[in-house]
Amino acid sequence: MPELSRFYGISILFYTREHPPAHFHAEYQGHEAVFDITTLRLTQGRLPPRARSLVVEWAALHREELMNAWLTLRAGRVPEKIAPLD
Repeated sequence: MPELSRFYGISILFYTREHPPAHFHAEYQGHEAVFDITTLRLTQGRLPPRARSLVVEWAALHREELMNAWLTLRAGRVPEKIAPLD
């Protein structure tokens, strides 16, 4: 389960056997949510509102890197880390 980034106690992850559509997981204080990379919409789970906002802000800044990381993972390679939210 590669961790792509970590900021403000939020972990951004891919699981090794991911399936379409392109998405990532965010974990924060026992909560987990899944976000679509293309739309940045929450598709599963929940996060506290502030954490959710931070995840969407981060993902909007790094959408292209997220998609490249997704494609790298789907090709069987480990994606590179993505800079955290400052």
